[in-house]
Amino acid sequence: METALLEPARLGGLVLPNRLVMAPMTRNRADASGVATDLMATYYAQRATAGLIIAEAATPNAVGQTYPNIPAIHAPAHVAGWRRVTGAVHDAGGRMFLQLQHGGRVGHPDNSGLHPVAPSPVPLPDTVHTPSGARPAVVPREMTADDVRSTVADFAAAARNAVDAGFAGVEVHSANGYLLHQFLSRATNRRTDAYGGPAEARIRFTAEVTRAVADAIGPERVGVRISPGVTANAMHEDDMDEVYPALVRALAEISPAYLHVVYADPDSVLFHTVRRIWPGTLIANPMLPDVTTEHVSRESDRLVAAGADLIALGRPFLANPDLVERLRLGAPLNPVQDQHLMYTGTATGYTDYPTMNLVMER
Repeated sequence: METALLEPARLGGLVLPNRLVMAPMTRNRADASGVATDLMATYYAQRATAGLIIAEAATPNAVGQTYPNIPAIHAPAHVAGWRRVTGAVHDAGGRMFLQLQHGGRVGHPDNSGLHPVAPSPVPLPDTVHTPSGARPAVVPREMTADDVRSTVADFAAAARNAVDAGFAGVEVHSANGYLLHQFLSRATNRRTDAYGGPAEARIRFTAEVTRAVADAIGPERVGVRISPGVTANAMHEDDMDEVYPALVRALAEISPAYLHVVYADPDSVLFHTVRRIWPGTLIANPMLPDVTTEHVSRESDRLVAAGADLIALGRPFLANPDLVERLRLGAPLNPVQDQHLMYTGTATGYTDYPTMNLVMER
C-alpha cells in the first residue's frame, strides 16, 4: 500500500526504517515489585519492526505508581528486568525509548504503600484499580517545594537508569491526566506558589523535569508527550490555547529529540500552532475510532501532510505484531480482543496475536 508511513526517518542519532512508532500502552504484565518480565520481552520483540518502540509507562519513584503490576525504573532490579527486554528487542533489530510516568493523584496506598501526591489536594473523582478491586481514590497530599525538587531529581535518575537498561532514550509523560499534566490544568493545580496560577507558572514543572532529564542523558535522548484537551483521568483544561504554546516554546529551548502529541487532529488550529512553534521532530498519535488498514493509513497520512514527522499507533500495534508488514501489503488487521484481556497479566490477548504467516498456515 502506498503510504508515507513506510518511508525511513531520523530521530536524534537514530535511523528509523519507517515512520511508525509503537505508542506506550500500559499492559500490567510486570511483577508485583515493578520488574519487567520475560513475557514483556517477548511482547516487545514481536513488534520490533516498528521504526521506534516507546515502552509503556514506568514509574520514576515508588509514590508515582498508579496501578498493580506496572513497571518501574527506580531500583537495580528494575534496570535488570528492562535490560532483558531491550536485549530481546535489539536482537530482533528494534529500537526503544522508555516512557517515564508519575501518576500523581492517579494512585492508591493499596498499590504503592504510600499516599499519593499531587500539585493540589484535588482527588480523582473515580475509583482506582487495586489488588482487591476498584477502590475510591483518596485525596492526594499537596506536594511541598521539597517534594517538587525530589521528584525532578527522581525523573533524572530514572532516565539514567533507563539508558543503563539499554534504552536509546526516554519519553517524559506530561499527558493523559498524570502528575505533570495535573500541574498544567487549573482544575487540578490550585497552587499559589511558583508552580501555580498563570500558564507560565503551571508549565514550569514539566519544563524543569524535561531539563533535568535532558541534562542527565542528553537532549537527543529525550522526548515529551502532551495531550491537549484529552479528558482521560477526569482532566479538564479551559485555557489550552494559552498553556500549550507557552509549554511548547519552553520545551523548544531545551531541544529534546521529539514532541509527541496524543490524539492529534490535523484539522485543529492548536495542532498547526504546535507544529509551527515546535522546531524538532513531531510525533502525532491519531484518533482511530475505526482500526482498519485503510483508516489507519488514511488518518496517519493526513497527519504527515499536516506536518507530523512520525506517527504513533497504539491498538493497531497491540493486536498486530507485524503491523508494518500488514500496512505495506494492505492486508487486514487483527481486531483487539476483549478489553479485559488488555490487563489480565497473562499471555492471552498479549503475545498470542497471530502474524500473517500464522494466519496463512492455518
